Amino acid sequence: MAPDDLDPSDAFGVVTHRPASSHETARANRAWWDEEAADYYLEHGDFLGDQDFVWGPEGLRERDAGLLGELTGRRVLEVGAGAAQCSRYVAVHGGQVVASDLSAGMLRQGLDLNRKVRLAVPLLQCDALALPLADASVDVVFTAYGAVPFIADTARLMRECARVLRPGGRLVFSTTHAIRWAFPDDPSPEGLRVHHSYFDRTPYVEQDESGRATYVEHHRTLGDRVRELTAAGLRLVDLVEPEWPEENRQVWGGWSPLRGAFIPGTAIFVAEKPR
Repeated sequence: MAPDDLDPSDAFGVVTHRPASSHETARANRAWWDEEAADYYLEHGDFLGDQDFVWGPEGLRERDAGLLGELTGRRVLEVGAGAAQCSRYVAVHGGQVVASDLSAGMLRQGLDLNRKVRLAVPLLQCDALALPLADASVDVVFTAYGAVPFIADTARLMRECARVLRPGGRLVFSTTHAIRWAFPDDPSPEGLRVHHSYFDRTPYVEQDESGRATYVEHHRTLGDRVRELTAAGLRLVDLVEPEWPEENRQVWGGWSPLRGAFIPGTAIFVAEKPR
């Protein structure tokens, strides 16, 4: 979604910027993804694949990027897994993986896909801010556009991911590139006009007529992300900004070949826990 204010009469209801607590954010986004899970898969399932690993709308795949490192025999946790497509890729490539998500609707979609492809990836419903795993119990934590933009306290999220990682373990996450916060969620030339301050961290909120939030996204600058990682005791080893490939002609919300030729749409952070 975009940080740009829309017509209050549009299909989402009232769209605004205002404070949103962790509780309100989690409640709204859990309900939204529960409702949207089936439609999201129908719209994007072909692009994502049922057991493929796509880091973002540009189409960068883990088989080409290799950001997770060696998977064979590794204990791997996906947070914000959605229907667990990426976790199935990890399982096929030898990882011992668990896919977790806050949304029961998305995990039900994941269970359907487990049955469809006959690959029983474990599915765990939990809040990414309170992972039911022991300290230093996994080798890799990752998320591809899951959890990070939909959580109010991402500093706490980084600490929680660091807690469950063993020394030498790796955290990799992709999220909306911070620069996109300044632009409207529009794939046309209008989407290349700055409409909002990059430095304004006030959440983007869709709400019903009573003021109840129905969807929330939170913004952090690139500097914020780096500081949250280092404060969690992690070391940033790479920041990948995928370019839009010529062969990808799809439009996905505000992501498009037109915009992708000028500004990055995705940022992928690769961090490690020191030994």
